[in-house]
Amino acid sequence: MRRREFINLLAGSAFVWPGVARAQQTSGERLIGVLSPVSEDAAFRNVEALRTGLRDLGYFEGRNIKLEIRYAGGAIERLPQLASELVKFNPDVIVAGSPPAAIAARNATRAIPIIMNSSPDPVALGLASSIARPGGNVTGFWWGDEGLTGKRLEMLKQAVPGIERVGLIVNPNDPTDSDAANTMAEIPKRLGLTIQILEVNATAQLQEAFAIAQRERLQGMVIANAPLFVSSRTELAMLAFGIHLPTIGGFRDFAVAGTLLSYGANLSDLYRRKAGFIDRVFKGANPADMPIERPTKFEFVLNLKTAKAFGLTISPGLIVQADEVIE
Repeated sequence: MRRREFINLLAGSAFVWPGVARAQQTSGERLIGVLSPVSEDAAFRNVEALRTGLRDLGYFEGRNIKLEIRYAGGAIERLPQLASELVKFNPDVIVAGSPPAAIAARNATRAIPIIMNSSPDPVALGLASSIARPGGNVTGFWWGDEGLTGKRLEMLKQAVPGIERVGLIVNPNDPTDSDAANTMAEIPKRLGLTIQILEVNATAQLQEAFAIAQRERLQGMVIANAPLFVSSRTELAMLAFGIHLPTIGGFRDFAVAGTLLSYGANLSDLYRRKAGFIDRVFKGANPADMPIERPTKFEFVLNLKTAKAFGLTISPGLIVQADEVIE
């Protein structure tokens, strides 16, 4: 082959596979940025699930991929700076772990594909033009928390028969909790419950929220999904335990930390499935054309140790429903 023909062949290859050329222009490893809104320990299970999903598809750290991770520790105000840091590395894709993380990443780049989690509607948040055809650089998962909040209230009422007054802890500054707050107009009436919304936007306010719950004689508590609460799940569980207040959170982490119940999307499964999105991006798919998907797995965790400490007798019917029982 002549030298000029060889050069033309290389030029043609770079034109046909720009993503591959870009990914391999340095070390040969594709770079995955991970923008986590929670603390490192809170994110550990999900990040490991992402690694597992990637390995299942033939991607191994130190061989053909590298992960660059930033943790916000529940402080969403840090996300824009962390997103900018990740973009400077010029990753091939960014995994964003919450609506504020996705918004921060999207504001930092309109070119790098972003794979998100979202409880509120991503179209309403301005992250996508539609669910079927996002139209920009953001795709991933959306579950819609409005129905899940009602389910959590139902489970709490099953666990504590006769319950009437329930608190709902939300972060008013975080769009993650918008669905939970918005559903409180209708769901409580159907269940015969009175809901008191407790707004918390900093860890320093958590203790006061439970002091209000005790003062107002609340009989149960629902914790919304904001990263602030996930990162503070141990403190929340301890505060609930201290006043024997039956509490349910949106993710498994809460029940493991000591709340009575948890119910919500299986985040580990979503992070494992995110590897599929990443694989498609690596193979040339455009996130604008990749439909936003819904969770297929939800998990209900029941902490019988907490129930026993509270003097609660959990019905066999509710125990049978649990995907995991902590004894």
